[in-house]
Amino acid sequence: MPKDYLAEFLPDLEQFKEKTMQFHRGEITVAEYKAFSGGFGSYAQRGGKKHMLRLRMAGGRLTKERLKFIIENCDVYGIDRLKMTTCQSIQLHDLEASDLCELIEKAWMAGMISRGGGGDFPRNVMASPLSGVQQNEYFDVMPYAEAAGEYLMNFIKAVKFPRKLKVSFSNSPENNTHATFRDMGFTANADHTFDVYIAGGLGIKPSLGICVAKGAPPEQILYYLKAMVNTFTAYGNYENRGKARTRFMQESLGTDGLISAFGEKLSQVMQSEALTLQPSELLQTAPVQKETGIPFADKRIIPQKQAGLYAVFYQPMGGNLTPDKAACLYHLIEPMKDVEIRLTPDEGLYVINCSASEAEKVLKATADGAQNLFETSVACIGASICQVGIGNSPALLSACIERVRKENFADGVLPKIHISGCPSSCGTHQIGTIGFRGGIRQTPDGPKPAFAIFEGGCPLQGQEVISDMGKSIEADKIPDFLVELGKMISAEATAYDKWIATNHDKLIELVEKYTA
Repeated sequence: MPKDYLAEFLPDLEQFKEKTMQFHRGEITVAEYKAFSGGFGSYAQRGGKKHMLRLRMAGGRLTKERLKFIIENCDVYGIDRLKMTTCQSIQLHDLEASDLCELIEKAWMAGMISRGGGGDFPRNVMASPLSGVQQNEYFDVMPYAEAAGEYLMNFIKAVKFPRKLKVSFSNSPENNTHATFRDMGFTANADHTFDVYIAGGLGIKPSLGICVAKGAPPEQILYYLKAMVNTFTAYGNYENRGKARTRFMQESLGTDGLISAFGEKLSQVMQSEALTLQPSELLQTAPVQKETGIPFADKRIIPQKQAGLYAVFYQPMGGNLTPDKAACLYHLIEPMKDVEIRLTPDEGLYVINCSASEAEKVLKATADGAQNLFETSVACIGASICQVGIGNSPALLSACIERVRKENFADGVLPKIHISGCPSSCGTHQIGTIGFRGGIRQTPDGPKPAFAIFEGGCPLQGQEVISDMGKSIEADKIPDFLVELGKMISAEATAYDKWIATNHDKLIELVEKYTA
């Protein structure tokens, strides 16, 4: 992040420090502090004693320099919890108030500005994690994601948004950044243009985005971003926070009305501003050249489009990257030329630009991660940490993995699941093959922790499905539910994605059994 943002943002830290101290002295409420601190990328954790800090990194680019900063400060402040998020950022948890203020300033001085990491601001801009190295991608969208991320920082103090604004870029129809149903999404085309979608989102009353442009030139993305800012601030709901996200503009304006409103704002911006990106404003990456070779075959080693180079996938359980593992990764890749880490939208990471021998070293060092598709499952930080959480998502995921491992199912028998602790969908449960959302179920023995089941979600471009909520299963019964499901599928010697196509009725019957 260019240092010229420091002059604008650094004076704000004095007010942040004072508000944080007021919160700990009991002079302002949890809600009042949350509304303020989110704009600095920080929230108080449940109980109000400790804090978290969310670091912005456009496109999920965890460079060696950023990783070094994180591990060094984990040592300084005794941080023992790092959480990778579904928005391709990293959260540092369990911070003392005094340490939080000091760490934020150090992060900003190191170019990792957290301003707008939470609250009613443009959030971390997302990009397909293998952009630039993925075989069969349409084109590298990372330079545009980084340019967008930098441009949106201009609005953090200049514009009051109704709610947050999430922007993402997708390099292929895999659509793993959910570009077709974000507040704003840019999807790559084979002819090196973007289709542009707006006003989508998960959570309460989720919506797919509306396509407002086809074949937009990549160098013009800032015009579209500015038009979205102007549309949101003109037509967003400032009176009712429950209806203040961009997707509710579909409801208030109608599809045609929203397309017309956005088109009008875009035309105005095109006529009045000079926002065309120049090559010098885009991320420039020199070709990576290393010794050729072929590593031993492993599903976690992915050949890049650059001949002889490889990416290695690593998924710590539930996206929890321990400081010790982060340090291990840093010391391993530090001497490897051009190697960097890319965070995924599903709480995992890729180590990219590895030679064959480097890929084998990374593979060995990350053997403690997910071993199959099911173990790559996603869980938000959950109610034990999050102030608004209802269900303990990480605990449920851990219990499920522990129970399922005992069965030794073949890979693919159970799908990746997505777990959110509340309706906010931070675990993206609404687009999971199977998703769970935290809540409470009334039983004859009193209220018990439970999770509503969602099934059949799909993020693939052109095949998007946002699933509806089903019945609630008590939390302690979900591991057995998954095991029984796995046994049914194993008995037919197939995988979930094939089984469900002809056995959906059996899944419903199983859900009924566990919700009776």
